[in-house]
Amino acid sequence: MEILEKDNYYHIFNRGINSENIIRSDRNKIYFLQLYKKHLSDFVTTAYCLLNNHFHFAIRIDQKNKEVTQAFSNFFKAYAKAFNKAHSRTGSLFEKNFRRIKIDKEKYLKNLVLYIHFNPQIHFGINYYDYKFSSFQPILQENNEIVNLKEVLNVFDDLENFKNIHHHHHIIRLEENFRLE
Repeated sequence: MEILEKDNYYHIFNRGINSENIIRSDRNKIYFLQLYKKHLSDFVTTAYCLLNNHFHFAIRIDQKNKEVTQAFSNFFKAYAKAFNKAHSRTGSLFEKNFRRIKIDKEKYLKNLVLYIHFNPQIHFGINYYDYKFSSFQPILQENNEIVNLKEVLNVFDDLENFKNIHHHHHIIRLEENFRLE
């Protein structure tokens, strides 16, 4: 298991136990993001996406490891407790440990942000541009309480380049999907 180290970027993700849905409604997604903000707002978030059975975050750790581990634990426990109560269920909601992958290159971070934003399209055919539970639209609107806009725009140089790279990536994905063999 990757140890979360200060001043490093990570891809954080998890899914429901047995691939079950961990988010069943827009209301659940809103609450998930509220709890994320409450428990993990001290981390620098560059992208996120919530889907019904899993989530992705790109974050930079700027605290000591012990504090990070406890913050994630508090977040997951709070959400699971509320979800279980709301849906009359018991037991584990998430797979045992959330996954984390250290990001050691800027190109990898840029590609991760694209991957996170395109996740609804990859898994469910939902256009990334219209999906309201990822950080893409709030970044475009320069209005996000979770994502550190300055940090993510630095990765892409500026907002125009952020838009252009996403659009270019979208066109390439469309061409790949419709390529005749």
